[in-house]
Amino acid sequence: MKFYLVAGETSGDSRGAELIRALSPRFPSAVFHGAGGSQMRPLCSAPFLEWTEHAVVGLWDVLRNYPYFKRQFERMRREIAALQPDAVIFIDYPGFNLRLAKALRAAHPQLQLLYYISPQVWAWNRGRIPKMAQFLNLMLCLFPFETDLYQNSGLHAVCVGHPLLDSLAQKNLGISRDPDLVALLPGSREKEVRKIFPVLLRAARELRRRRPGTRFLAAAASEKVGRLMADLVSAEGLDPGFCPIRDRAAHALMQQASAGMVASGTATLEAAYFAMPMIIVYKVAWLTWVVGKLLVKVPFLGMPNLLAGREIAREFLQSAATPEPMAEELQRLLDSPKAATEAARCLADVIAGLGRPGAADRAAEAIHSHMNSLRPGGAAAAHPRP
Repeated sequence: MKFYLVAGETSGDSRGAELIRALSPRFPSAVFHGAGGSQMRPLCSAPFLEWTEHAVVGLWDVLRNYPYFKRQFERMRREIAALQPDAVIFIDYPGFNLRLAKALRAAHPQLQLLYYISPQVWAWNRGRIPKMAQFLNLMLCLFPFETDLYQNSGLHAVCVGHPLLDSLAQKNLGISRDPDLVALLPGSREKEVRKIFPVLLRAARELRRRRPGTRFLAAAASEKVGRLMADLVSAEGLDPGFCPIRDRAAHALMQQASAGMVASGTATLEAAYFAMPMIIVYKVAWLTWVVGKLLVKVPFLGMPNLLAGREIAREFLQSAATPEPMAEELQRLLDSPKAATEAARCLADVIAGLGRPGAADRAAEAIHSHMNSLRPGGAAAAHPRP
């Protein structure tokens, strides 16, 4: 059995590594190839492309880097044609992965195309779901409400739960919160850090003016991003001691700080897991924002708010991400025990709604069941190939 996995960014690389470990005992002789990052690489055989450091966000960055992504797209198509894997597993990264899946379906009608971590098409383009059903064989979803959307289109879908319940359980430190500490979490990609971290620093400076005893710590996704963040601190005219930067310390900081400024993305759910009261911040290039506003059809950007169905963490997006209102909301969370307790309770309720740990194992079991159904005498007829 041969699998080819495609993960386009750091979080997908983590999920891919977890999935490979869960698949290995179910397919003892399996060989894994593909594209991902440093966590997947040791678990895969050559050819393997390590490319997650090149992940981009937003339409403008995609257009600027189009030649690079086009080269990787063609490389993966050639490798898959040469390797002839039994299945290709796409992990998140829908802008790239859905296009690759569609191209592979046209070229390889018998190839099994499996998708782990459903694209959030329910937010930005539900009309794509019937089209996805034409070229995918199996969709593995994180949230229970997603499965009905796919099943109704004819695409077999299984809810496996959210993998952060597994990964974060191992990182619980059981520490007390510092009542005067605020976390700055500007995201993992360099492009978003350049846009968002200066905004967080300005809000921090305003909060310090209002509340002199407040202290700040920031978490960087890597040493490279940490160096960029240090440069941005300097560019804002701030002393390095104003906001020390720690590499790969986000999860510890989410447990230590009494409030946080968090870039919209996976980190908002991680902060919710640790029940850290927060505000959600996001800024992108204006072209990306305008196009996104036309496409995205949901009332909130932050996943905790979407899952709660209301704004349990204030959102400061694009032009609304200004220092004064951000500092005011942070001061409310820091100075009002009632507000902080209510925020933490609401976040805990969101996490409770995600179900039980074991997402990678359930995903591997769903893949194992699907692949077995294709064997003679299996139940493949129940889930026909597109």
